[in-house]
Amino acid sequence: MKLIGGFGSPFVRRVAVSLNFLGLDWTHEAASVFDNPNSVKKHNPLVRVPTVVLDDGESLVESYAILDALDEIAGDAKRLIPASGPARRDVMKLTAVASGTMDKAVWAYYETRFHPEEKVHEPWIEHNEEQVMGGLGYLDSCAKKAGQRWLTGGDQISQADVSAAVALSFTNRVRSNLNVMDVFPNLAALSARCEAMDEFSSVAP
Repeated sequence: MKLIGGFGSPFVRRVAVSLNFLGLDWTHEAASVFDNPNSVKKHNPLVRVPTVVLDDGESLVESYAILDALDEIAGDAKRLIPASGPARRDVMKLTAVASGTMDKAVWAYYETRFHPEEKVHEPWIEHNEEQVMGGLGYLDSCAKKAGQRWLTGGDQISQADVSAAVALSFTNRVRSNLNVMDVFPNLAALSARCEAMDEFSSVAP
């Protein structure tokens, strides 16, 4: 299968990290929707990344749906989101918080990247940054409670940990003014454990 999109996107990167943990064979096409939209459009009508193209040509779109499909392909023994029950809901909730945090960090970043200075709306940036800090704060409290275990308190890494670590590193990169590594030390420690793994470091932005 092929993953389309650059690792600078937190949504692309969390799919890449997940592919590594799931032990699936994949190749990478670092296509940009801004520089080369047609290479994405032929697989995804929304022209968004990540997009995953399976070996039979079927395309998967939107990272949450991609991750669900990849878990199914990899099988129950390897999946990063439990198949059912309270454990699934716990991982899904934390993953949703992490994903929402990524989304808000992207919006804050895009406000200055794509608008001329006179069009930048500072209250919109502040609004998104407040939501980023809320999301990371919640994940930090979960990391503090988990201690040396993973976010949901277990001994095995899950999609919650993958997405939380990617969310923190992305925010640190594009919203350095927020000083998230200092403000959220428990989450930073979890992220450091993750980033030291080959599954993360091999797909660094």
